[in-house]
Amino acid sequence: MTAVDSSTSTSSGSAAAAGAGVGFGRRFAALLYDSFLLLALLMIYTLISIAFTPGHVAVTQELGSWWYVYRAGELAVIGGYYLLNWVHSGQTLGMRAWRIKVVQDDGRPMTTRAGLLRFAFGFIAWPPAALGVLWLYFDPYRAAIHDRLSRTRVIKI
Repeated sequence: MTAVDSSTSTSSGSAAAAGAGVGFGRRFAALLYDSFLLLALLMIYTLISIAFTPGHVAVTQELGSWWYVYRAGELAVIGGYYLLNWVHSGQTLGMRAWRIKVVQDDGRPMTTRAGLLRFAFGFIAWPPAALGVLWLYFDPYRAAIHDRLSRTRVIKI
């Protein structure tokens, strides 16, 4: 570890304040890594949920209103994965692999409230062709829309 690297890791607050943002490539790669783990978690969730239904999980007509309960559970699994990782260590498995971390604007570790806001605003940023994330190339601090709205930053470590 060089002297520059150690100063960045020890003062993540100054790195966040200085605008040490992370580009789209690293963010997308971390999301791709996380999607493999999330796929496994969702498969386990689906297997468990089959025990509570007549054996039909993906057929809306046969499940009726339970379909919405199943979908809400999927959202809870995905949200829980991100929220627990962000609040506990600031990193998901994919973020660890790509050496990036999410912190609050002032460099402090993420709070539960900030994590919930970041997850919710991520639904605004990613779906329309990732335009909300690509906004980081126009932002002076390389912050995506959901970074700005949740007052968080993604930094290199």
